[in-house]
Amino acid sequence: MKIRARLIYALVISVVVVTFTQSQVLEIDEEFETVTCGSALKLTHSPSGYKLHSHSISYGTGSGQQSVTGLPNSDDPDSLWIVKGSIGKNCLRGEKIKCGDSIRLQHAGTEKFLHSHYHRSPLSNQQEVSAFDGLDSGDNWKLVCINTSSSYWFREQKVRLMHVETSSYLSANSEMVYNNPIHGQIEVAASSSNDKNTEWIAQEGIYFAERINS
Repeated sequence: MKIRARLIYALVISVVVVTFTQSQVLEIDEEFETVTCGSALKLTHSPSGYKLHSHSISYGTGSGQQSVTGLPNSDDPDSLWIVKGSIGKNCLRGEKIKCGDSIRLQHAGTEKFLHSHYHRSPLSNQQEVSAFDGLDSGDNWKLVCINTSSSYWFREQKVRLMHVETSSYLSANSEMVYNNPIHGQIEVAASSSNDKNTEWIAQEGIYFAERINS
């Protein structure tokens, strides 16, 4: 496991507080309401309660890239995703994510990015979602805030993630359950419909305090 992933896991387990500057603090703290760049978080699928998850297991069909699933366990570190700017955008640590922003989510354990393309998903035959290290525009997702009065991405509020290249929404379905080797995990795909199955909530994680420009 790479050094960065080890550091993240150590932070999660020991709940360490690390000071970077007077205006930027990395903590697990309930007072941090907004999702910020550089934070490592878990995304919960609202209807099922499963966590967006990945691991070093590739799809046996479609792209053959690293699979992305929904995991029922809440304490697995392989469900941590680091918030980054879209391709070509410098997203500074602690910068708040606005509704409508394009972002990337990097899997903390394998350092690959949440990705989609026109391959078909293995169970529902929708659009496949994978984790990929190709560093291209297929990694870009637009944040869609369901609460139209919100200007920023807030923890514990439902949002959608729309794949920028294909306009499909990150989706999961608790009825689409895998067998071995990922028994009990559910399929994550991209859907053309923005229904209940496309609703996600930012919950547990390591959040950077809001950046204060000096």
